[in-house]
Parts: sequence; structure tokens; C-alpha cells
Amino acid sequence: MIPGIEGDPLVYLNGEFTPLSQAKISVLDRGFIFGDGIYEVVPVYGRKPFRMAQHLARLARSLDAIRIPNPHTAEQWQALVARLVETLDAQDQFVYLQVTRGVAKRDHAFPRNISPTVFGMTSPFARPSAELRESGVKAVTMPDERWLHCHIKSTSLLGNVLARQYAVDRDATEVVMFRDGFLSEGSSSNIWVVKDGRLLAPQKNHLILEGIRYGFIEEMASAKGIPLEMRPVSKAEVQAADELMLSSATKEILPIVSLDGQPVGAGRPGPVYARLRQGYDEAIAAL
Repeated sequence: MIPGIEGDPLVYLNGEFTPLSQAKISVLDRGFIFGDGIYEVVPVYGRKPFRMAQHLARLARSLDAIRIPNPHTAEQWQALVARLVETLDAQDQFVYLQVTRGVAKRDHAFPRNISPTVFGMTSPFARPSAELRESGVKAVTMPDERWLHCHIKSTSLLGNVLARQYAVDRDATEVVMFRDGFLSEGSSSNIWVVKDGRLLAPQKNHLILEGIRYGFIEEMASAKGIPLEMRPVSKAEVQAADELMLSSATKEILPIVSLDGQPVGAGRPGPVYARLRQGYDEAIAAL
């Protein structure tokens, strides 16, 4: 048994399903040696993938950005995700997909004529608790010291790991990062700002990973009549926000009620969050 993982679930590796404890890759896999790969996480509600087309589109964009040929068609990826979901009894799951450049002699330059390594697994999805949704979470600020290609969903996540640990060390759920005085994102989430009823978010560019919930929240804001501005958001605006929120595949949408030990707005989840949360729950129920 693998520590922290119940049982020995089936996983997918290079065309075969095998128990997780038996899934092996070469130590020369470029994902292991260089972090030379990309990944995707697809949430599943009631055994139905959520916004699958958008997840596969981002997977394809990330592969294109680092010049790894997509090993599967969209239909093949969909079939793989469906097969992984079948291996688990849980109604709610999150499916993890990873593609690395493959196995080759250690050399920084891209090797020629190698096949990508493709890995997939699924795990039970414990959705954010009612307590978290109703009481909110704590966050702390820090400079964004990561690389300049954050739009690629890369497996090279050391900068994000260090940022998340920065939050953990300060008894917080997430960091809110700034680059040159302007909001970028969290360690593993997008950050949203509310001021005077308007929803503010950084522009989609190479400095943030465009979460799938990013586009979804755009749609919900439009449907709920919430004005949305995507533009540079200063640290001063974040500190003066009426509401702050984070969004990600596994955290869905959560209110941030404390930033650097100071209350955000009234120090409790606000009305814009409530409307977006309602829209999220409605979308899940409609699957």
C-alpha cells in the first residue's frame, strides 16, 4: 500500500491500466529529471466530468506551448477519463492527467523521436465543506517569484509548492501573490476581488494560469448581472476590497475573509460570493 492512499487503485500508464503500486516509469523520464511535462485536473460530479471540453483545450494549449505532440484525440481523452471514473465507486472524483516528453538520455535539449509518457489516475473528491463555504478562509500576501510562463500548466511546480508552504507556515489556506505591485494569483488558485459590487480579476496572460473556473466565473457573472473587469489590479485595491475569493478545480469557489491577519470587508462571505456560489451549485446540479 502506498502511504496516504487507500487501497491500490487502478491507474493508466502508457496504454495500460495497472494497480498504482505497480505503475513504474524510468528514472530517465524527462518529467522526473526536468519536470518536462504538463498536467490537467478534471473534477467529476455525480460521475460526470465538469467542463471537460475546456480542460482538454487547456491541456492541448499547454502541450503546444512546450512542443510535446498531443498523444490522444479529444475523443480518446474523454474515453480515458470515463474509464478512470469507472474504476472508483465515489460519485465525486478528480481525475489527474499528466503527459511528459518521455524517456531519453539526460540532455537539456529536446530529444528526437521519443514517445510521450501518459499517466492518469482518479481520486475521491472531498468537496469544500459547508463550514468553509459559510465561514471563509484565511490568506496571506507574498511576492510572486515564479517564472514568466505561468499560463502553462507545467509539472514544474516548485515555485507553487514553496508559495503554498508559505501559507501553511502562517496558518492560512492560500497566498495572494503580487508581481510588480499587481495581483497575479494564488499558489494553486485564481484570486477574485470585489469592490462596490464590481468583480475584478487580472487579465489572462502569461503571468497567471487561466483556471477553468476563470471562464466559468466570467459566464456566471454575466448570467447573474455582476459587472466584471479584467485588468491590472493593484495591491492597494486588493487590500481595500469588499470581498476576496479564490477559485480552483478542487476548492471550487471559496471566500477569503482574512488577509494578512486583517478582515476582508466585513470579515465574512459577501453578497457577490453568495450569487456566484449559487450559480456554481446550479451548474453542478444541472450536469
